[in-house]
Amino acid sequence: MVGGDVAAVRASVDAGAASARGMVIDTFVIPNVHKDVFPAISGINRVEMLEALGIIESFSVASLIEAADAAVKTARVRLIEIRLAMALGGKAFVTLTGDVAAVRSAVESGAAVCAERGLLVNKVVIPNPRQELLNELI
Repeated sequence: MVGGDVAAVRASVDAGAASARGMVIDTFVIPNVHKDVFPAISGINRVEMLEALGIIESFSVASLIEAADAAVKTARVRLIEIRLAMALGGKAFVTLTGDVAAVRSAVESGAAVCAERGLLVNKVVIPNPRQELLNELI
């Protein structure tokens, strides 16, 4: 992952993909990435209370990051975590919370990003999860 000016990032991504010589599954550039995406990737977004819970799972790390960005830009939700590929067979997932309507809207928007590329594994909205679940998510 690289950050910076859009043109510089695009050039860096293109150069990296070219040097990988066909071993790249997916790439992306998100201009104006939402401020909550990088902390969620690092696992440092702290959520005090679990409202409705939304989960999007993708076959691709790249499409999942794009999906998380789209989801958090669509509705007033908080990203809990973006879990990337580690022991997931290359898959990735994002967890998010907010009121039920916002979570439904965000999950639909994010899932559409993955589905458009044929990389959506699953999506779910749990309207009223047990609060103890939050401890398992963070």
